[in-house]
Amino acid sequence: MIRASRIARTTGLLAVLVVAALGFILVNPGIRPRPGSGFAESSERRPKASRQLVSIQPMMPMGGEMCEWAPASGFARLAASWHGVRTAQSVSARIVSAAADSDVSVEISRPPLRVISDRNPLFSAIAIEPESGMLMVTDQNLFQLLEFNRLDNTPPHARMTEPKRVIGGPLTKAEMMCAVYIDPRTKEVYVGNGDTQRWLPVFSKDARGNVQPDRFLKVEGAVAGMAVDEQRQELFVTIEADKMVLVYKKTASGNDRPIRRLAGEATQLEGPRGIALDTKRNLLFVSNTGNAHSLKYDADITKSPVQIPGTGRFEPASITVHSLDAQGNTAPLRIIEGPNTQLNVPALMAVDEERGELYVANNTGHSVLVFKVTDSGDVKPARIIKGPKSGIKHPSAVALDLKNRELWVTNFGNHTATVYPLTANGDVAPRRTIRSGPADEVNLLIGNPGAVGYDSRREEILVPN
Repeated sequence: MIRASRIARTTGLLAVLVVAALGFILVNPGIRPRPGSGFAESSERRPKASRQLVSIQPMMPMGGEMCEWAPASGFARLAASWHGVRTAQSVSARIVSAAADSDVSVEISRPPLRVISDRNPLFSAIAIEPESGMLMVTDQNLFQLLEFNRLDNTPPHARMTEPKRVIGGPLTKAEMMCAVYIDPRTKEVYVGNGDTQRWLPVFSKDARGNVQPDRFLKVEGAVAGMAVDEQRQELFVTIEADKMVLVYKKTASGNDRPIRRLAGEATQLEGPRGIALDTKRNLLFVSNTGNAHSLKYDADITKSPVQIPGTGRFEPASITVHSLDAQGNTAPLRIIEGPNTQLNVPALMAVDEERGELYVANNTGHSVLVFKVTDSGDVKPARIIKGPKSGIKHPSAVALDLKNRELWVTNFGNHTATVYPLTANGDVAPRRTIRSGPADEVNLLIGNPGAVGYDSRREEILVPN
């Protein structure tokens, strides 16, 4: 999703910064939306003679015009499945302005001078169902859920591999998808939305295209990671911004509330993202980026906490280990943390209960780290998969295929999902690679930009994600 930055106003100069793909245009830095309210109805609107925000239009609506894929085979079939979504909405950018000396709004339709965006899907999360060979990958760039076969392998000179099916569009309640789970019995697919939506949609094994989910859960926060305990029929999600783990019934839907939550300063959850369960040892693992701040909790614990101003800080990345039944403001059983761990923005994780190993997508470290589930403190990983042969670049998620003894990795940095032997170590080449774009095409790494800036001296556009 791309948003417009705030408008900086100086004497004699009005610089309008517009970020393409799902943007907002602010016409006065003093106007801020109230959470959950419409701008047009906001009590913060200024007098008629002042410049103000009067409307919001998506710059690139989901389901609008997207990249033209050139799959390894059968492009016509994929293109046909997209036709209905593509023609449903136009991609015209609309700028609504209010004249300073008039209360009349003027709508200006014009294309941007240029667009900076990645044309290809960016794989952000992955799940595998070994019995059927069903492989689901989330695309955080074009807001899609893609199904592949576990044996797919993109030829070296092909542009990409064609997915078996695509789920995406405004009806799906799916946008910044960063977590995915496949029900091993029903083959239903659970999707966790991060940042932009609080819905957790569930799709049937036959769902495709721009369709409504079979059911959806309104989560109390933006989901960063997800795991399911099939024995207890419980759904675990991490909420990064509010530093907590929520546990729902697996069948929860609509406004169902969590059955328990793990939150508070004692938990040492600091920017929690990945989550993995070891039901054999009754353990819960949470990866923490170290993005920390203090929160004020309401007496009503069902309400989201409020960040205390001035408490933001960066702590070392860590993996906190909790009891599977932990709830409330409870301290972890132990913590994996320190320079020897090589943890650097750890993302999604997976546990091999039989081998007693924890696999971690180590995003900024461009590696997959493997720890023992009994590890504690500043320990070295038991194994590390990393190097130019491995093809691992900004890994965002891992998934284990225990039946076929394989490890899957999504690489946000190079449009690939790669697979390795479960016991892989060092700079090893993947067994197979699924690509969503040309091998030689640069990944722009634009994930979820919330602002934009311009360095006039270096003539560079700065995009924080």
